[in-house]
Amino acid sequence: MEQNKIKVELLPHTPFLKYNGKFDKEAAIEYSAKLAGECYEPEGWSKLRLEADNKTEKRIKQTLDPEHATPYEHIGIGFEIVNLPKILAMVLNNERQCSTSEKSARYTRIDPTVDSNISTKEGELYEKWINIFKLKIKSQYGNIHNDSKVEKLAQENARYLVSVFASTKMIHTVPWIQVNRIISFMQKYMMKENKNEFDERLIESFKQFISCFEELNVVDERAMSNRKDRSLSLFADKTVEERFGTAYSTNYKGSFAQLAQAHRHRTLEYGMQFLEEKEYYVPPILKDETALVDEWLNDITSVGYANPQGELVSINECGTYDKFILKTKERLCSAAQQEIMVQTRETLLKYKKALEESNHPLAKDIALYSRGARCTFPDYECANDCKFAEGKTLVRKI
Repeated sequence: MEQNKIKVELLPHTPFLKYNGKFDKEAAIEYSAKLAGECYEPEGWSKLRLEADNKTEKRIKQTLDPEHATPYEHIGIGFEIVNLPKILAMVLNNERQCSTSEKSARYTRIDPTVDSNISTKEGELYEKWINIFKLKIKSQYGNIHNDSKVEKLAQENARYLVSVFASTKMIHTVPWIQVNRIISFMQKYMMKENKNEFDERLIESFKQFISCFEELNVVDERAMSNRKDRSLSLFADKTVEERFGTAYSTNYKGSFAQLAQAHRHRTLEYGMQFLEEKEYYVPPILKDETALVDEWLNDITSVGYANPQGELVSINECGTYDKFILKTKERLCSAAQQEIMVQTRETLLKYKKALEESNHPLAKDIALYSRGARCTFPDYECANDCKFAEGKTLVRKI
């Protein structure tokens, strides 16, 4: 099978887009430098827009060269990127300063015959377990979910067996200078020592990503300066110290798939580390049959070389109390991915216990969010009652 190559197309909501689909970087930089003059020009934009070219060029040197980057965040690069490995999508989404619309593994079926990033074995296991999950889900929840919903949930769970390098696609919008920052972080990652097979595969996708944006005239050496020695935020050097107060930080194990879901919460920070010994997520709906659990673990272990999306990693999560409560308003719901629902609930209860033990002023507040799904919250109004008891009490198995 021919190798799937990453492809990028700039979309019409990108300003300074040329007729040939490339970015007018020079005009965008000039415009941004004029915006920078707002900080001290009394007459503001009405004068800045007509200023002499030499004055604008001087301001470019005073801002872009020394990493005074804020003015260059006004220009958003909107693009569709296809054939990117799922892990690369996670790398991009974890930088948080973005808007993303990504293909769903719940609503779309993976097609191993057209994705060279998926092995034949992964494809066979994916199809095998879709059928198993459909039978299990229909048996336990057929009175709640129709056939279409059962199919979607089966797809969502079967994808745990498919590599985190499986191809996906998404529309992504990010500030122009942020694209360049990310590329500099990628280049730093490419220089790391003692690379393993995961690193090599990821680096190959970085090279393709960078090449696409070079061809589109988006990359600029000045914007790629990294004097602060920043790195890709997805890959953490160590676990965080656990603490729960007005701000919090915690560590837990979760699958690649759960971590990808967590990236939707851009007000929280996430990092990951690989475990010393491989471990894998087991969907709860299988746990009532020991033989099925054994078969699942045997199958997912057999594709462990591919870093399946069900592989567990150590996840760091940090943020503030109010932003965590916002997360619960998304994830403590019968419609949310089951794994992240359970983890959010576990973090909530750990948070509640810590606040109570320290007599923290927020202890009374968090108790209001500890009674069940978000439809039980005092400040959340559900738009569509699921009428699903196990979903509302957060004990569902799928």
